[in-house]
Amino acid sequence: MRLTRPRSRLPSTLTLSIAVTTALLGPLAVHAQQAEPTEEEFVQLIRTEGVEAATEQFRAFRRVDPDGQIFPPTALNGLGYEYLQAGDAEMAVAIFTLNVEAYPDESNQHDSLGEALMVAGDIDGAIASYERSLELDADNENGRNFLFVLRTYEKREVRIPMRDGVTLFTQIYTPRDNTKTWPILLKRTPYGVGWYGATSYSNALGPNQETARDGYIFVYQDVRGRYMSEGLYDNMRPHVPGDAAIDESSDTYDTIEWLLENVPNHNGRIGMWGTSYPGFYVTAAIPEAHPALVASLPQAPIGDFFFDDLHHHGVFTLPYWILTPLTGVQKTGLETDDWWNLPQPNTRDAYQFYLELGPLKNSDRWYGDENFFWKQLREHPNYDEFWQARSIVPHLKDVDHAVMTVGGWFDAEDLYGPMSIYRSLERNNPGIFNVLVMGPWQHGGWGWDRSPHMVGDIYYGDNISGQHQREVEAVFFRHFLKDEGEAPGFEALVFDTGSKEWREFADWPPQGATSIRLFLRAGDGLSSDAPGGSEAAFTEYVSDPNEPVPYTDRIRFQYTPRRYMNEDQRFADRRPDVITFRTEVLEEDLTLAGDILAHLEVSTTGTAADWAVKLIDVYPDDEPNGEHTPAGVVLGGYQQLVRSEIIRGRFRDSYEHPKPFVPGEVTEIDLPLQDVLHTFKEGHRVMVQIQSTWFPLFDRNPQTYVDNIFEADEADFVKATHRVYHSPANASYLEVRTISGGK
Repeated sequence: MRLTRPRSRLPSTLTLSIAVTTALLGPLAVHAQQAEPTEEEFVQLIRTEGVEAATEQFRAFRRVDPDGQIFPPTALNGLGYEYLQAGDAEMAVAIFTLNVEAYPDESNQHDSLGEALMVAGDIDGAIASYERSLELDADNENGRNFLFVLRTYEKREVRIPMRDGVTLFTQIYTPRDNTKTWPILLKRTPYGVGWYGATSYSNALGPNQETARDGYIFVYQDVRGRYMSEGLYDNMRPHVPGDAAIDESSDTYDTIEWLLENVPNHNGRIGMWGTSYPGFYVTAAIPEAHPALVASLPQAPIGDFFFDDLHHHGVFTLPYWILTPLTGVQKTGLETDDWWNLPQPNTRDAYQFYLELGPLKNSDRWYGDENFFWKQLREHPNYDEFWQARSIVPHLKDVDHAVMTVGGWFDAEDLYGPMSIYRSLERNNPGIFNVLVMGPWQHGGWGWDRSPHMVGDIYYGDNISGQHQREVEAVFFRHFLKDEGEAPGFEALVFDTGSKEWREFADWPPQGATSIRLFLRAGDGLSSDAPGGSEAAFTEYVSDPNEPVPYTDRIRFQYTPRRYMNEDQRFADRRPDVITFRTEVLEEDLTLAGDILAHLEVSTTGTAADWAVKLIDVYPDDEPNGEHTPAGVVLGGYQQLVRSEIIRGRFRDSYEHPKPFVPGEVTEIDLPLQDVLHTFKEGHRVMVQIQSTWFPLFDRNPQTYVDNIFEADEADFVKATHRVYHSPANASYLEVRTISGGK
């Protein structure tokens, strides 16, 4: 909705008060009797009388008290952005102009005015404002980026028709320098391209500022069914081979074809990039790609919703419950604002909230039929045709262009995607340029540069993301889109999260790695030696889904889990429903590289159970805190989570056809853990923890077998005794790969 400037035919009480006081007692009386308006009154004056009247009042006040302050800069800043976001750029310009008059030496006020002038279409005025901002603060990154984009790029907005007649909203940023040709970089997103309006420029183009300064034609597009694009939305829209099908590959193909025909000064080469869901759209464009697509950069791409984001081996990732409206509610028209609403919990304690929610069937009190995605989740608890069709991984064949897949070792959302996509491309397309980058990042962490580079409590170095942007991402696109420089010279560029250094490999997993087994042993032992006959045959624990093991000891409510991926696990080690196995103190470094398989031999007194396995690096008790260790954290004895995974036991033989446990019967479970590159240092220990609840990171298994856990009743949630076996006949172990060298 566009707000118009509100007006009133009658003078406000504030205006009359000051006028009468001034007339009777003279100008100084206003200040002497403290008749100046309050911040709230001044803002209300703008709303009712307009900025011109407010400016007159402000100037009258300043004539009496040149150094006086009626309002802080934040008051008018907030009001200006309120009007700007509502579509009234003219009003916003007037408000920010007054703010600049009041605070002429604050760079932020010139930034705000510059943005409003830009949206209003006064690009020259916006440039002048940002130039003044930088004169006041040379380190103002926001102003510098806006100034660069406004000087360098010209923006337009178009609707691109697809082969079925649906049009997709698209923004195009073209370099103002038309003396040369430029490659095109395309990003497709379900989250809204933002900065809607032909004169509303983004201050961050491309995957990073380095690439923006290199010069490309940047294209942003709302995918089918989202925000300003037409059509209906489908999560992870299935890929259907053939020219007649409508899928993300065909929409990308049609978009590229239109761009080549309608955008001047391009060099005929297209690249794509995107992180998370946009990373999926990069990946989905790879099968049956347009010939002009020559370089793809999927970052944290979703590969398969049954193993990424929403599920882990069939276990529902509970924090996504609150996010399902985001992509689960269809819009009714073209939208520049969000049309969906997320539930608003009345607590910051996610453990409390989800436990009080009870069985997932109780979600009906929050979600109705309008949330089609939640309905789909409930109706498809198994890896059936619905989920299988939405996996992009099997379709990555006959690829003929360069792909660099980027992921983060501490990405709690999309770790399966990068590894599975890289492997599928490598397996099905021998000879193409296909490389992998895995760094010490949480979800999307490569997109911002921070020093020190911290993940949770642990310091990993300085300028890690900035270096990656400059020396890897920018180099990749320069080579394949501009013929500038050499291609990245690695097959796998991988960060060792234990030794805290980058390593390059000619293959991933590294060829020559040695496969070993770390056996669970009686008495909490973990050893490369298999169990002996005299040891206890099993370790058991009682699992109660009504008192689940927390995934963190901190009170938090995160819409997507992040920090747990390398958090201290001492709180879990102390629980009776978590069993622990650890090595002796290591006498030399032990480096694990590649995938991990947890082979468990288990039994339960119930008919259903989940099994979670955590690989942990235990620091020495005398480990000193580092320079960047957060206050309150003790690294001595720290149990740093390295890798973890969970499986719904019903899927132990088939994700499509689940089956119950037979009470008391020893059963094998093979649980793949995602890859690692981690050096357990001399003096540390390797630890494995096993548990059956991990809450509220994952939903609770009732431990009574029901056909659909999304329909389980309260009475189905019962205690059960679980056993993990470690005898010669029924050995449980982790199978890992070890390396010693570098490249």
